[in-house]
Amino acid sequence: MIKCGVSPNVFTFNVLIRGFCGAGNLEMALQLFRDMEKHGCLPNVVTYNTLINTYCKSGSMDAAYELLRSMSLKGLEPNVISYNVIINGLCREGKMKETSEVLNEMSRVGFLPDEVTYNTLINGNCKDGNFHQALVLHAEMVRNGLSPNVVTYTSLINSMCKARNLTRAMEFFDQMHARGLCPNQKTYTTLVNGFSQQGLLKEAFKILNEMTHRGFPPTIVTYNALINGHCFLGRMEEALGVIRQMGYKGISPDVVSYSTIISGFCKHGDLERALELKREMIEKSIEPDAITYTSLVLGFCGQRRLTEACELFQQMYQMGLVPDEFTYTTLIDAHCAEGNINTAFDLHNEMIQKGFLPDVVTYSVLINGLNKRARTREAKRLLLKLFYNESVPGDVTYNTLIETCTNADFKSALALLKGFCMKGLMKEADQVLDSMLQRNHRPSEAVYNVIIHGHCKGRNIQKAFNLYKEMTLAGLVPHTVTVTALIKALHGSEMNDELSEVIHNTMKSCKLSDAEVAKVLVDINHKEGNMDAVFNVLSEMAKDGLLPNSGRTAYAG
Repeated sequence: MIKCGVSPNVFTFNVLIRGFCGAGNLEMALQLFRDMEKHGCLPNVVTYNTLINTYCKSGSMDAAYELLRSMSLKGLEPNVISYNVIINGLCREGKMKETSEVLNEMSRVGFLPDEVTYNTLINGNCKDGNFHQALVLHAEMVRNGLSPNVVTYTSLINSMCKARNLTRAMEFFDQMHARGLCPNQKTYTTLVNGFSQQGLLKEAFKILNEMTHRGFPPTIVTYNALINGHCFLGRMEEALGVIRQMGYKGISPDVVSYSTIISGFCKHGDLERALELKREMIEKSIEPDAITYTSLVLGFCGQRRLTEACELFQQMYQMGLVPDEFTYTTLIDAHCAEGNINTAFDLHNEMIQKGFLPDVVTYSVLINGLNKRARTREAKRLLLKLFYNESVPGDVTYNTLIETCTNADFKSALALLKGFCMKGLMKEADQVLDSMLQRNHRPSEAVYNVIIHGHCKGRNIQKAFNLYKEMTLAGLVPHTVTVTALIKALHGSEMNDELSEVIHNTMKSCKLSDAEVAKVLVDINHKEGNMDAVFNVLSEMAKDGLLPNSGRTAYAG
């Protein structure tokens, strides 16, 4: 074209760039982009959007942003499509927080989100598991007169199925029909799966009938969903019947089909049928996967047939399959139940070497195993070591530790409580205190001082005040540091009645005549609202030993 003296225009370049981008040859597309100016042809918004989209699809978000910013240097302004492409790229990467920044920028330059924007964001939030935000965006979209598409409705339906809210899922399904949108194969299969997972097979088959009536034949995914539903209800023969039905339809069962039924037989205690199906799938050249073996290991462990469970575990390795955290934890639990604590810890160490971080269940199993063997000291040492090494998952509960504590053994509980408060984990700190109270262990002054101070730092002032009242009613005296922290927190939150009560109780507890002048100063300044002066006086009283506990240095907070 150029040899013939015909200069390509921007349309020609855009076609070529789009073609190379579509073929995955970004380097050639960028070379054409650089050649445009040499031929006196300036790129337009379409050119930039094509390249930005390609960068986003390849996960090169920094390069996409850089190209977007460079448009203004060429006298071009991004359009809604430019921003939508960036938002789509961020959603692909799961960077949902960053989409808010792009939306703000769109708003600053005068662009409103369109249907593509909303559909992309809703899909992204659904994939990210943020169902609430997806619903908020859907409501906003409809309120602005925009219509979700089939993909968006399918994402919403899938999210509601995952949240086990099938009523809402069907509401979205009905909305699709009302808006004249036709559900696709994925929409129907999503609903069949959602109903099957909860054992609602009547509803699942109703959706299946509509699906086939609309011209969408069931897929392997649809059949596997039905198999799962039958297994969930313990209807194992019906599950096997679905396998036969698949054969009539010319669809071969896959590893998911067999693994689901094997898992079902294991859960219902029929291990021989489970092994029979394992042999059948191998005969059909369908290789068992890690899920197949994990189901079998769990089944044999459940019946305390540990030798066979270990043989299956070894088979996994021989086949090149990697056990996951669940497989390891299942075996660790079984060994603990048999009293094989050393073997259990060997497996624990092995899973860490393999790159798997033991979770709350793993640690609970090990600690319970140690406790059952009367090795409570080791159990507590393990738990505290894990906590202070910051290697315990955040959802670990510490009731196991409290259960092993005796009346004289609450120093370890106090240390744990202090650790939680220092790290701001007040929910866990409250659980430790609740466990102590439930087991009729009277918390000491140190325990109350630590947790009140912790709640003050965490800005849960009402909780701190309630604990203060609980402490004083029990006849315990708060430490000076605790009182000062609580007074400051109450003042900052404008909880004036509670503030007056704490100051009154504190002054009443000062029995020494030397404190009278200071008490008057506190009273006057408090009434006048001069809290800085109150704090100064209290500090001086503490230094002079005029407040309860102010002379102690063993405060743990």
